[in-house]
Amino acid sequence: MKELTYHRADDAASAVALVAADPDARFLGGGTNLVDHLKLGVTSPTTLVDVSRLPLDEVSELPDGGLRIGTNVRNSDLAAHRAVRRGWPVVARALLAGASGQIRNQATTGGNLLQRTRCVYFQDVTTPCNKREPGTGCSAIGGYGRYNAVLGASEACVTTHPSDLAVALAAVDATVVVLGPDGERRVPMSDFHRLPGDRPEQDTTLAHGELVTAVELPASAAARRSTYRKARDRASYAFALVSVAAGLELDDDGRVSDVRIAWGGVAHKPWRAEVAEAELRGRFVSEEAVRAAAEAELAAAVTDEQTAYKVPMVRNLTALTLTGLAEGATR
Repeated sequence: MKELTYHRADDAASAVALVAADPDARFLGGGTNLVDHLKLGVTSPTTLVDVSRLPLDEVSELPDGGLRIGTNVRNSDLAAHRAVRRGWPVVARALLAGASGQIRNQATTGGNLLQRTRCVYFQDVTTPCNKREPGTGCSAIGGYGRYNAVLGASEACVTTHPSDLAVALAAVDATVVVLGPDGERRVPMSDFHRLPGDRPEQDTTLAHGELVTAVELPASAAARRSTYRKARDRASYAFALVSVAAGLELDDDGRVSDVRIAWGGVAHKPWRAEVAEAELRGRFVSEEAVRAAAEAELAAAVTDEQTAYKVPMVRNLTALTLTGLAEGATR
């Protein structure tokens, strides 16, 4: 049994100070990911700083029509929130596609963004893994790789990010509010997670001791007409093989004035499909147009015999999602 020190934080600033002062300290929120890793031996912090009781559990409307979501808002509460369902349905649907009802009752908004990969080798401490132990190698390369990334991977790591919520937040241009030893800063969702490069152990651009305190959602017509689709091995409680978060705004003549596309299950981070978006702006939505746009984005994909299925799957799912949004918009 490995001993550790437990602190229940009184406020966000003291929590940040405690973790920043100890390189082996970690924040504890809902615990749905971290506690599993403690049991598996994937991580072994000396100190846990519990931030789950901090008063960061409210959803509030912003003056510009956006929404501020506290880091401790539970996934189930966020998915059911009337303002979220009305203005950002992609966020509600992504949350409902993730995990089980029991886990959604416990998991938090901030913790969801910080969850680590479900790669079988990362979770098996008997195997080499650069993400768990930098410099030891990547067992997924040449091993069981059905879930591996097809975009943005490196020779050091080919795993994918598991979050559904993060994909939806990438699609709506969310901002992550972070408190650190030097004060507060705001990180665009597109810059929050990182590709593996030669440092796959770093999932995000956060510095040690920085605490996610909130996520802010900007209002937009594309966010109001948005949805999330997820392809998985079974109907519930399974991580995405691929997923699509999309929002759409059409001009009066039916052409695309704004489109947002983010993919899950294909990269080390939620993949914002900016090439595909550029291809679709100013055009009419059709299955052929969306497939071609997705194909342009997927030109950079690198696959093998285990992951080749992901390319047609994400292309088809993107076409299904966007044509469905367009048809709904014209009724």
